Amino acid sequence: MAEGDWIETDVPARMDRLPWSRWHWLIVTALGVTWILDGLEVTLASALGNTLTKPDALGFTNVQVGASASFYLAGAVLGALVFGYGTDRMGRKKLFYVTLLLYLIATAATALSWNFPSYAAFRFLTGAGIGGEYAAINSAIDELIPARRRGQVDLIINSTYWIGAALGAVATVFLLDPKHLPVWLGWRFAFGIGAVLGLVVLFFRHWVPESPRWLMIHDRKDEAEKIVADVEKTVTENGPDKLPPPEGKKTRLRERAHTPWPEIWHAVAHEHRRSSYLGLSLMVAQAFFYNAIFFTFAQVLEKYYDVPAYKGSMYLFVFALGNAFGPILIGHLFDTVGRKPMIAGTYALSGVLLAVSGWMFNAGLLTATTQTVAWTVIFFVASAAASSAYLTVSEIFPLEIRALAIALFYAVGTLVGGVFAPSLFGWLMEKGSRAWLFGGYLLGAALMVGAAVVELWIGVQAEGKSLEDIAAPLASRE
Repeated sequence: MAEGDWIETDVPARMDRLPWSRWHWLIVTALGVTWILDGLEVTLASALGNTLTKPDALGFTNVQVGASASFYLAGAVLGALVFGYGTDRMGRKKLFYVTLLLYLIATAATALSWNFPSYAAFRFLTGAGIGGEYAAINSAIDELIPARRRGQVDLIINSTYWIGAALGAVATVFLLDPKHLPVWLGWRFAFGIGAVLGLVVLFFRHWVPESPRWLMIHDRKDEAEKIVADVEKTVTENGPDKLPPPEGKKTRLRERAHTPWPEIWHAVAHEHRRSSYLGLSLMVAQAFFYNAIFFTFAQVLEKYYDVPAYKGSMYLFVFALGNAFGPILIGHLFDTVGRKPMIAGTYALSGVLLAVSGWMFNAGLLTATTQTVAWTVIFFVASAAASSAYLTVSEIFPLEIRALAIALFYAVGTLVGGVFAPSLFGWLMEKGSRAWLFGGYLLGAALMVGAAVVELWIGVQAEGKSLEDIAAPLASRE
């Protein structure tokens, strides 16, 4: 490990004391657009599930539809791990472009799929691109946004996923209606939307600078100082004439080229073991909860309520809006009421509501409309809970391993709760009985309530605190 001199820097304190400005809105826009892509991708896959089972499309079985979702999530897992490590090693900004290009190529190729193996392979690569974005973007959010608004902004940016979901739902209403396009062509155009939007994202990316916090460790202190100075100049040109002085002591750390694997392992498995338990619990629960419901949304409506694929997209649109408004409307409470009560409360309430709606579904008390209303209410809360999992993991680990930690716990959570869930629920629906599906809903509810208990036990009160105060950089140790 190449290490340099000890330095003292006030870069973190200067970033945290900045008043909210037009520059911050640009960052929110540039990073939020990426989540729109992910929401679009997952919505298209969910809405297209029934269409792909038709003989004049690709003729998939329900099990293959569920398995294709698992391939996408498996790709996201691998992409998160590979690009997460690259994000900590090479920087946040550089990985933005690599992962986006992979997504663009893979999603365009998905539109040209000719059978299940080709479709599954292209979905895997699309997932890898999106998975890589998770680590880079969540790291950048926390390192660029002032501490007093970090929770709210993180949740709002992650909620833009559901704006993409809403766009996907609206698009499929037209594209999947055989009155407008033949079945074999409509689903291919649907995936083409993602590739076009990906090109738009390239334009927004130039607004996002490299993280000054990352630069100051990697022997690039002058670049970090310049970026912060430029941001301060931009803020004062469009706001107050004078900024408040930075609070607290300067951060003292040793410059280093990279962090070796033994130190990474020691930090995750030993030094920050409680944080690892917390991150794992939150990630697994929300991944199973979300992917079990969302990837089988259209199939449930058609199988149990006789809603055709193109009409199911309108129900999905309402569901997506509920998810988007949750973090937007209650996100500020994570900075004011606090992390522990809000995270535990949203997780527990989501689980209880799913158990109740599952019982009503099993008893035959719901229609397609009331089922969608129930899910919309549940995920208004669950959306904030799921976003808070990414917020938590990105806050409670040191700067040098922040992106890798996000990737690692996203990967484990997705493997355990996400890749398994769509296939499991596809299998449960093949059984034909509502009782089998109700059992799956109860499992998801139990995981969410369990995660709430873990949060109350070992959750971190991170609201308003500098990232360096929550988890000191590894390079700051003597």
